[in-house]
Amino acid sequence: MKEYKIIVPKLGFTNRMQNLEDLLNQYGREGWKVIHIAPNWANIALERNKNR
Repeated sequence: MKEYKIIVPKLGFTNRMQNLEDLLNQYGREGWKVIHIAPNWANIALERNKNR
């Protein structure tokens, strides 16, 4: 079974790409995988196995 999470990243105005990379790496370490990034990074959909 899968579980899903929608995040609204708060990246700031400086170092946006580095902040996004750090955020995605943090969720990746927790087992989340990106399934969709909305235009302008308005929100990001993540997925992982619920019974890990």
